[in-house]
Amino acid sequence: MSTVTGAYLDRKLALAKRCSREATLAGAKAAAVATVASAVPTLASVRMLPWAKANLNPTGQALIVCTAAGMAYFVAADKTILSLARRHSFEEAPEHLRDTSFKLHGAPAAPAARPRLSFDILQAMSP
Repeated sequence: MSTVTGAYLDRKLALAKRCSREATLAGAKAAAVATVASAVPTLASVRMLPWAKANLNPTGQALIVCTAAGMAYFVAADKTILSLARRHSFEEAPEHLRDTSFKLHGAPAAPAARPRLSFDILQAMSP
């Protein structure tokens, strides 16, 4: 049974702060790109398409742009947090768990029979 030291907790806290900072920056970058990528076609369509001009008021336009930006932020931040957590858990894993290479013990298994394709079945059925 091991005890948790103050230094261990400080290291974990610093790591969590760094991960959240990186995720925030990645999310902000993705939100900025998504804002431009959704605002340009939205604003252009409101000025050029009669349906959009009649049905998309400024609130609707803002809703489209903000939804795209918010989704991009959370997706990018979540992906960043998950990738950093995966990397850090791999770094802290015991050595016997880090080896992810596939080692086959004994003789290799016989290959399975090739599944019949629909073309093979049609050929077998033809006279």
